[in-house]
Amino acid sequence: MTREQFLVAGRLPEEDETSAVARALGDNFAATRLSDAIAWARKYSFFSYPFVTACCGMEFMAVSGARFDLDRFGLSLPRFTPRQADLLMVVGTITHRQAPILLRIYRQMAEPKWVMSFGACTSSGGPYNNYAVVQGIDTIIPVDIYVPGCPPHPQAVIDGLLKLQERVQHERPGVPYHGRHGSGRPLQT
Repeated sequence: MTREQFLVAGRLPEEDETSAVARALGDNFAATRLSDAIAWARKYSFFSYPFVTACCGMEFMAVSGARFDLDRFGLSLPRFTPRQADLLMVVGTITHRQAPILLRIYRQMAEPKWVMSFGACTSSGGPYNNYAVVQGIDTIIPVDIYVPGCPPHPQAVIDGLLKLQERVQHERPGVPYHGRHGSGRPLQT
């Protein structure tokens, strides 16, 4: 079929017709499903909301600087309203008094949304095993990526972001990540 025939027919080509379309359109043709194109675009367009509470905030500022250039991974400037963000980066120690605030921020975020636990304190309470500190934010909200360290090295943050990109690319559009698995917990990587 020629290029004009496909345009007039108004339909997607079958598998065996894809090569004919590619020949007709040359290098200006890319065959993919809409869901794959949306997943590819979503993985490179994170809008983060930093929930920074403690000492890991200094390392978060270093990672966000020009030296590590998170823009190349799709993590642009942070948003300071949860309704405009889709990636919640929880950085630092979370106390029991901060837990309702964190939960409210998570609930205000629109779907799809992801959570990155940044550092030992957010993952497990870190060295603070006492009555005031939450022993891991996964007891409050579901976490997609854990970035270990006290504070985490910038390369560990980048590795966590790359793993999150892989996960986002394999999600189906319109199906929230936490709703698919039922448990509210991430898959083991």
